[in-house]
Amino acid sequence: MSARRYGSWCALLGVLAAQAGCSRAALYAVTAGPADGGGGSDGGGDSPAAVSAGCGAVPLSPGDTSRTVQVGSLSRTYVLHIPPGYDGTAAAPLVVDFHGVGGTGASERTSSPYPAVLDPAGVVMAFPDGTKGPAGTAWNVGPCCVANVDDVAFSRAVVADAGAVACLSVDRVYAVGVLTGGGMAHYLACRAADVFAAVAPAAFDLLAENVDECVPSRPITEISFRGTSDPRVPYDGGSSSLIPNMSVTFLGAEGTFSRWAEIDGCTGSPTAPDTNGCSRYTSCSGGVEVWLCTKQGGGDDPGDPAVAWPVLMRHTL
Repeated sequence: MSARRYGSWCALLGVLAAQAGCSRAALYAVTAGPADGGGGSDGGGDSPAAVSAGCGAVPLSPGDTSRTVQVGSLSRTYVLHIPPGYDGTAAAPLVVDFHGVGGTGASERTSSPYPAVLDPAGVVMAFPDGTKGPAGTAWNVGPCCVANVDDVAFSRAVVADAGAVACLSVDRVYAVGVLTGGGMAHYLACRAADVFAAVAPAAFDLLAENVDECVPSRPITEISFRGTSDPRVPYDGGSSSLIPNMSVTFLGAEGTFSRWAEIDGCTGSPTAPDTNGCSRYTSCSGGVEVWLCTKQGGGDDPGDPAVAWPVLMRHTL
């Protein structure tokens, strides 16, 4: 295992056991064979996959359980989803799926299209619960949409906790989400690229108020899903007062696409839209990809996991 991978897992375990010190991770961080599904051009390929503490634990039964993690002074909750057929003998990818404003982890578990696509692939999922803001439960992505809560730390804690009880490939952790949950996926790509290998936000853009703070620790693959008739996050961008007292300025779908290409050091022009409405930059730093999938007449739907998952799984830390 590389020092960077070892360090990332140490950092995650440190969220849950800061008093024990990073050396505790040495008891858990082991190497395994290549992660199934292959490595992306920015990741593992044939190199050993870093696996989680849960690979030495009693296998969990398939199904959903509610779990609690402590983040600072707050007890936070999430739903852990173990797919049918999971037996804990092989390290599984983890996809963290963030709900939209007013939702919960449980409601996202029910409404998200991702489990139906990812269950057959043996992917473990986590559905975190946001905290209450001016418009209901949501996520802190800087100027929006709740205040005084560290959702980056919470996301790291969710990954660490899931990895403590399930057998996960540490190099293959991904974030998806819709509306403010999509905003959280963007936010994590900017601030937690040491944990999340790639992200697939839907129905949200980068924000003019803090886009200059988006400096990932490495290039990261990003695939956005946007509808041209989104009633809450205009496709062309602009100011929004959707969240009371938390006005923001969306860069727009195309503006976000271009900015991610800049952040990831992409060169050349994006491809023409394919049959799914997806354009992409293919020549980016570290072999990552930047995508924009546009649904003509579409609203604030969560995107298409059948399109997103093949892109995400190509990339590892």
